[in-house]
Amino acid sequence: MLLLLSPLAARAQVVEPTWQSLNRRSYPQWFSDAKLGIFVHWGLYSVPAYAGKEGYGEWLYKGLMSRDSGRMRVMSYYADTTLPVREMYGQLTRHWHAELWQPDEWAQMFRDAGAQYVMLVTKHHDGYSLWDDPYQPEWNSVVSGPHRNIVAELTEAVRRAGLRMCFYYSLPEWSNPLHRWTVDPNDSIGRYVEQYMIPQFKALVSRYRPDAIFADGDWDFSSEQLHSTELIAWYYNTVGDKAIVNDRWGSGTRHGFRTPEYSAGINVTDRPWAECRGIGRSFGLNRNEDLSGYLTATALIQHFCELVAHGGGLTLNVGPAADGTIPLIQQERLQALGKWLQVNGEAIYGSRPYITPGGVVSPCQRTRTVAMLPKSNTIDFDWVRNAPLKSMPVDNFEIQWEGVTGPTPPMAGDYIIRIEGDDEVCLTLGSDTLYYNHAWAENNNRATVHLDGNSALALNVRYREKDLEAAVHVTWSRDGGRTFTPIYADWHGTATWERTLRCFTQKGNDLYIVEFERPGLSLTLPDMPRLQKGTAVTLLGTTGIIKWRQKKDGTLTLDLSRLDLKELNALDHAWVFKIENGGRPATEKSQNK
Repeated sequence: MLLLLSPLAARAQVVEPTWQSLNRRSYPQWFSDAKLGIFVHWGLYSVPAYAGKEGYGEWLYKGLMSRDSGRMRVMSYYADTTLPVREMYGQLTRHWHAELWQPDEWAQMFRDAGAQYVMLVTKHHDGYSLWDDPYQPEWNSVVSGPHRNIVAELTEAVRRAGLRMCFYYSLPEWSNPLHRWTVDPNDSIGRYVEQYMIPQFKALVSRYRPDAIFADGDWDFSSEQLHSTELIAWYYNTVGDKAIVNDRWGSGTRHGFRTPEYSAGINVTDRPWAECRGIGRSFGLNRNEDLSGYLTATALIQHFCELVAHGGGLTLNVGPAADGTIPLIQQERLQALGKWLQVNGEAIYGSRPYITPGGVVSPCQRTRTVAMLPKSNTIDFDWVRNAPLKSMPVDNFEIQWEGVTGPTPPMAGDYIIRIEGDDEVCLTLGSDTLYYNHAWAENNNRATVHLDGNSALALNVRYREKDLEAAVHVTWSRDGGRTFTPIYADWHGTATWERTLRCFTQKGNDLYIVEFERPGLSLTLPDMPRLQKGTAVTLLGTTGIIKWRQKKDGTLTLDLSRLDLKELNALDHAWVFKIENGGRPATEKSQNK
């Protein structure tokens, strides 16, 4: 009977190439429990390792396609810039040696950082493969560059270290003659997909069987054009129940773990998610970055805690140098994160958002913050690239700007003023009000004004950001709307947001309070669940039970005066208090005294 039933059971687990079938398949628990993974962007672009101050270093090839002056200047030190882009870019293989690369050292470093999985970029948008790819026999890291199978070597090292190995895979390519992404029409990608992308993807997956696939480069195409349901179903059926994919498979995709990028995370309950970002502002190494673009250890750890408190995780990127070393500042941040997790990991791994006794999800407690912005000449901001204030969050804030055009009045004529943003922008000039909401199909976001050439123009801009993709642009046109440029003015403004004081996670019956400010001799926490007599409260990293008292309104006061000062001083970045059993009585030996 068992022999007869087993084929039926196997057939029942087969995933069909439809969104309905894919979504009936449960997501593997390992990803939701992991919380932390390490992204690795390493390729030919790591040789010049250059972009604008807050640009993406791995987009070097695209910058060369557009003849970007900065990238072309730096590229001239490595290649003949009079050559076609593919040939010019290919000359970087002469400089990529990876002479100091030790994959086992990388794997151990990632493990020590507390990561549970590694996400390697096997092929970025430049199309250069990091394995002996039969579909790119002359455009891969085995026949050129370091002459090493990076995919194979790192996969083996990561798995030896006890971590899960996952692959990033770019669906389109800028450099492929079958379809040059952003050059050839989007609707002509069919032959590339069928003759190249699908067989290449299947060969890579069949050979290395990664635990997760992070697809990318999908935004110009539909999921039908990319054959996404077929590819995802094939991957699941090939690798098995542990396999998981992300949500970047073309428009119309309704499956996969969500991947907010450089954000404050999201609130989502229908599927897993993990923010992806670099420690700095780039994924591939960018030697042009300023130190201020890097998260401090404290900012990184607290940001990670907020993501976890909201039910997500973090795929944190490192951008190695061409020689195979990971920059020391990135190593230092990984070490700090790993050291913190060694003490506080029980509040992170396998945790879930805190749900109050009343059934309300309560991830954080915040306080309102108001800050003056530095003066600016334009309002032309994309928070991933050039946030107006480094200490601001990337989501959930409001800004009000006032500006007067100058330093001299604009030339006389008719001007079309335009506002755009994510999420909402409102502009007032005189009696006119413009309003833009990126979610609406139609917006009252343009107005024509006539300037006499003698008077300056006063404007007021109110901007509201909810979540993801923070950006605001205030521009005008003097040629009837053919070209728009930022409005040059003396802009000054005020930003308002809510600063996180603490966040919460829970695991089983235990509640964890992650405090963002170093506690003193006592700590008062408002709006806490009712603790019953005998509940044990501890501070992770210290010994002993903490005395507490609670008012009828839920305000909880912790007495920390008896903690070992040496143990307390050894803690840093975020302090985690544990309430055992979520406030229900603990065992007799840990009774509150």
